[in-house]
Amino acid sequence: MLAFATASGAALLASAALPATAQPAAHRAAPHAALQEGSVSAAQLLAKLKDCTQLSNGKYSTDEGTPATVPVCGKNGAVFWKADMDVDCDGQITAQCNADTDPWFQDDTAFPQSDGKPLNAAKLPYVVVPSASGIWNYQSAGIKGGGVVAIIYNNQVEYAVVGDTGPNKIIGEASYAAAKGLGIDPNPETGGADSGVTYVLFKNSQASPIENHADAVSRGDALAKKFLQEN
Repeated sequence: MLAFATASGAALLASAALPATAQPAAHRAAPHAALQEGSVSAAQLLAKLKDCTQLSNGKYSTDEGTPATVPVCGKNGAVFWKADMDVDCDGQITAQCNADTDPWFQDDTAFPQSDGKPLNAAKLPYVVVPSASGIWNYQSAGIKGGGVVAIIYNNQVEYAVVGDTGPNKIIGEASYAAAKGLGIDPNPETGGADSGVTYVLFKNSQASPIENHADAVSRGDALAKKFLQEN
């Protein structure tokens, strides 16, 4: 007991001697590593997205009850919008995504995996598109389930797929995994990003299978390079 007490006391003294900013490594939050999937940078893509040729008949709200300020814009080979990011946790029940963690949880997604199961929001980066309405119909723009998306945030590029549909007057939503990958708080109730997120959806594209993130990244990189050449 004496040896243990001596060792414990030494450990406490050593900890107390540390500067206030130098906490033991176990108590330090790991910094978010900047994400860059593929070879095309955020700056390269954003340089092509400065101007908006509006495709939608109106604009979308980013949240229920807020003004409609976000248009869907068109470019050669893609559509895009600049909005916030709400966190979608729908799909398979996981430790991160379930009725206890998400008050709006639904155990299904509009587009299923290749085995028929819903997508796994905690594992797969996916984007939610507004359900078809008089404002805009994603299908008529060449966007479909499994379509490849580049999400740009905080000088990062992450590739995702079109995985779910949401309210027909609200835009700006992506899965738990998509938010987490970009360093955004993925909590479906309290997390997300208020602004600064750009979604680029490549027309007539599709990851195969939809749940294969590596395939989305590979296809996304090729589509992004083509997008830079054509715009």
